[in-house]
Amino acid sequence: MTTMLIADSGSTKTDWRLVWPDGTTRAIQTNGFNPYYQTTEQITAALQEQLVPELNRATVSSVFFYGAGCSGPTVNYKIEDSLRAVLPDLITVDVNSDMLGAARGASGREPGIVCILGTGSNACCYDGNQISRGIQTLGFWLGDEGSGGYLGKTLVRDFFQERLPGHLAEEFQRQYALDRPTLLENAYQKPFPNRYFAAFTPFLSKHPDEPYVSRLVTDSFVLFLSIYITRFPETKEWPVHFVGSIAYYFDSYLKEAVQQTGLIMGKLLKAPVSKLVDFHQQTM
Repeated sequence: MTTMLIADSGSTKTDWRLVWPDGTTRAIQTNGFNPYYQTTEQITAALQEQLVPELNRATVSSVFFYGAGCSGPTVNYKIEDSLRAVLPDLITVDVNSDMLGAARGASGREPGIVCILGTGSNACCYDGNQISRGIQTLGFWLGDEGSGGYLGKTLVRDFFQERLPGHLAEEFQRQYALDRPTLLENAYQKPFPNRYFAAFTPFLSKHPDEPYVSRLVTDSFVLFLSIYITRFPETKEWPVHFVGSIAYYFDSYLKEAVQQTGLIMGKLLKAPVSKLVDFHQQTM
C-alpha cells in the first residue's frame, strides 16, 4: 500500500487523513477549497501554508480529493495542479466531487441515496461505485434547501421581518447585534454568503425545544426531501443516507422529516472522511 492522503473538502473546511502503509492515520484540517471561486494560485498558497507543514515531511504518493465545486475536468485541474505543486512526489491525484465522497463514505460498496446537508445541500443516487443519478443544484440563492446556509438565511430573515418569537429575537440581537447594512454587505458584497448565513445555525441548536426552531428545521428538511429525494424511483428500495454537520446536529428533526416523507432512514455521518479511508484501503 502506498502512502495516501484523502481529503473531504466542503465550502468551509477540508478534513484530511494521511494514511501510512501500515494503516495508521493522522487527521489534518485546513480551510475549504472550491475551484469555482478560487484560482490555482490561491489554492496552492493555502495548501502550502496550511497543509504542507502538517505533513511533517511525509512522502505522499497518492491523493484522493473529494471537494465542493469539483464537478469535472474544466475546474478539477486547479486542485490537481495545486496539489502537484506542493507535493512533488505525487504519482496519483484523483479529484472528484464532494457528492461522490459522501456517497462512498456513507454507502461504501452498496447502492443507496445519499444526501449532503452541511453549509450547502446536495443529493444523488449511488450504485455502489459511482453516482448513477443526481439532482440539479442551483446554489445558495436559488436552492440549498435543508442546508446550514438555508437555515441561517431563514432565521435572519425572520428576525428582520419580526417573525421570530419575542424572547428569541431579544436573545438573537444581544448575541449578534446585527443591523441591516451589515447584513446586506455580507449577503451581496462579500464572498461566500453561504458561509456567513450558515454561521447563525448554532443559535438554532441552542434552542432545540423551541416550537419555532422545531418547525423551521423540520420544515426545511421536509422541503429538501420533497423537492429532491421523493422523486427518485429508487426510494422504494434504497435507504437514504445523510452526511454533514447540519444532518448530524439536527438529527432528531431530520428523522422526523424522513418519517413524514415516507423514506427509509439510512446512515448518518457528520463527515465521510474516516469511511473514505476504509473505502480506499479496500481498493489498494
